[in-house]
Amino acid sequence: MVETVDYLIVGAGSSGCVLANRLSEDPDAVVKVVEAGPADRSLYLLRMPAAAWQIIDGRKYNWRYHSEPEPHMDGRRLLYPRGKVLGGSSSINGMVYLRGNPLDYDSWATNRLDNWSYAHCLPYFKRMEKTDRGDDAFRGRSGPMEITLGGDSSPLYAAYVEAAQQAGYPFTEDVNGFQQEGVFFMERTVLGGVRNSAARAYLHPALARPNLTAETDSLANKVIFEGARAVGVEVIRNGRPRTIRAEREVILSCGVFNSPQVLLRSGVGHADRLGALGIAVTHDLPGVGENLQDHLDWPIQYECVKPVSLYGATTPWGQLKVGLQWFTSKTGVAASNLFEAGGYFRSRPGIEFPNIQHHFVAIAMNYDGAMPKKTHGFQAHISQMRPTSRGHVRLRSIDPFEPPAIRFNHLQTENDRQEFREGLKLTREIIDQEALSPYRGPELSPGRHVSSDSDVDAFARATGETEHHPACTCKMGYDDMAVVDRETRVHGVENLRVVDASIMPNVVTANLNATCIMLGEKAADLIAGKEPLEPEYTPFHRAENWRTAQR
Repeated sequence: MVETVDYLIVGAGSSGCVLANRLSEDPDAVVKVVEAGPADRSLYLLRMPAAAWQIIDGRKYNWRYHSEPEPHMDGRRLLYPRGKVLGGSSSINGMVYLRGNPLDYDSWATNRLDNWSYAHCLPYFKRMEKTDRGDDAFRGRSGPMEITLGGDSSPLYAAYVEAAQQAGYPFTEDVNGFQQEGVFFMERTVLGGVRNSAARAYLHPALARPNLTAETDSLANKVIFEGARAVGVEVIRNGRPRTIRAEREVILSCGVFNSPQVLLRSGVGHADRLGALGIAVTHDLPGVGENLQDHLDWPIQYECVKPVSLYGATTPWGQLKVGLQWFTSKTGVAASNLFEAGGYFRSRPGIEFPNIQHHFVAIAMNYDGAMPKKTHGFQAHISQMRPTSRGHVRLRSIDPFEPPAIRFNHLQTENDRQEFREGLKLTREIIDQEALSPYRGPELSPGRHVSSDSDVDAFARATGETEHHPACTCKMGYDDMAVVDRETRVHGVENLRVVDASIMPNVVTANLNATCIMLGEKAADLIAGKEPLEPEYTPFHRAENWRTAQR
């Protein structure tokens, strides 16, 4: 017997968990979410904030994709972790909570997407969050997603914030409020010393409703169509395929790599490429899998001459100590996501809003746990916010278990190479300020000898890694490469939507989790046919001197 529901949500990531919660608020709607990964049960890996560094290189909860050899990055294949578990990437990410710049969303509101301006998105950001910080005009007080401010696990965080101000950058009291540009103490999705994923905030409370079910370890192969109408999805569980039908709509929330894969295997994509794989064309939609964007990242690392960094927590005795503290009280270093301070900067005159982001960390350690020197240290991650390089996601075959071919083309453009040179210069200037002088030792990576443009470019190619923010492979809009319309409906077919990071027209100036939750909140109203929340035309900061000055 074929299972039939009203709404079938494919993927229980940040957007999918929100959709499951909001759509099941209607007791007459039968809602089901299917997730390729397992349930988010874990003794500590998915709960302890500091354990995020271990999950990134693991496999149990992680798709662990790799890019194709990147032609502008010395042919390197870059690791791309993505959540494969209830909560999706919100269950394995760095828990940074940043919304992006208001001008990101105003730039979306072109190409007939005026309902996605900042004024239209702000009320949904407010509806999702619960915080006691900031101004009521910008912040939510009673939403499902509780937000907390980073702790003070090391004096290095306050020293960094002071150093940036000494270099001439402003301090912003609420980076998710009136003013993004400047340095700040980081907010995070950590609650009571435990990771606050979208599954914890949205999905698990809603599963108490009789009209909502979640099925794990079930891989979506393809959407089933009758003509141009989506009527269900073929899923594979324990090696056996079956169809789940959807009376109202099928909603893909599989993420930036997997949503385009499902569409392509379903015959929705570039007709010639589909034909070459023997896939019957349901609708010729050439933008599926194209327009891939990401934030490229480089940790600039320094030795710390005082024993005040988090290095002590990485030693065997230190791990035992902080682990016991977390298990007994959910406090201490292990309750920190380590990203406790950061900054947003414009790298040169003529840039209207920040294009460079810092995540400051009180330890000198790479994402994979490697250290340039086993000693006390700190680092500032330089991240490009709006790269001009573009990549793609494509099928290798029709096998749903074969990873896709992913190419980002990082550092493809001179603009992107120039931004890193400028970012390194401003980073060194901040670190050289008096506030960090009691702690600052030698620059470990890249080292002060790396200074010429050619040497900096070589370092960028050899060491750049993802900041884990891929987006835009099923872009929203109405141009030739658009995949979904302003209501998140897939062009050219019926009863099929995509709601996740892949529908962003352009990547936002922030870590992506908050935006993905907002997408779920706003799309839920569109799908349910509810009156959208009234736009809030709240004034926000704009740098008056951006045409002529860098800060």
